[in-house]
Amino acid sequence: MWIGALLFIGTTTLIGFEVSRRLNERPKHIRQLKNALQILEAEILYSQLPLPEAFATIAKQIPEPLSTFFYDMNCSMQKTATDLYSAWNSRVSELLETSSLSESEGEIMKQFGRTLGQHDFDQQQKHIHLAIKHLDRQLEEARENQFKYGKMAKSLGVLCGLFVVLLLI
Repeated sequence: MWIGALLFIGTTTLIGFEVSRRLNERPKHIRQLKNALQILEAEILYSQLPLPEAFATIAKQIPEPLSTFFYDMNCSMQKTATDLYSAWNSRVSELLETSSLSESEGEIMKQFGRTLGQHDFDQQQKHIHLAIKHLDRQLEEARENQFKYGKMAKSLGVLCGLFVVLLLI
């Protein structure tokens, strides 16, 4: 019985720590996404690289899990003749599963993907800046949530486990 109680408390504690970790990583992933969009802007406007090459350049410059996203975009655009928007959407969905980004960041990225490669340089730059502005707003929200709920999630994991075990005793 005590072993089960300790395992239950350990499990709820791990869940609390995982929620806290995701809250802490979300602002970092949003900042990395903003950096990636800024690199994309530079590659499109100044280097005038085609999108697959720009994606490969970004993948080399940013950390995981976003580097995998851009590497996969590069591969999917070079291997198959799929349209950019469908490849972008499927990769964004995969990114949301492997990162701490929320659905709202995913929606921003999907909206940005609709315009990617569809306009001239000036219009493309405006769309990149718009996406970055939306990500700035999400970054503020993520920082607030991290500050408000980060420590609480850890504590609640332990306390919920203890509470349930005490109820069952």
